[in-house]
Amino acid sequence: MNSNKLRSSYWVIAALLMLAAVLANQFSDEFSWDKFDYLVFGIMLLGAGLAIELVLQFAKKPLYRLGLLIAIAVVFLLVWAELAVGIFH
Repeated sequence: MNSNKLRSSYWVIAALLMLAAVLANQFSDEFSWDKFDYLVFGIMLLGAGLAIELVLQFAKKPLYRLGLLIAIAVVFLLVWAELAVGIFH
């Protein structure tokens, strides 16, 4: 997959994740985010997206690029889980 398709794919996935959160908040009583939660999630998505953009721009070796993308995904998921349920406490 070339980097332009990967860039487009990431931003579409980020928008779908935000949309899924909005829809879940509308239709589920167990999903209760306020404006601050959406702001934090948006900042997380933006930060991960910018990190992905940097990796795609500067990492030239495919294996190195893949490793960095996996690391970004893992960090994103760990921060998300910590904010959601406090897995490190």
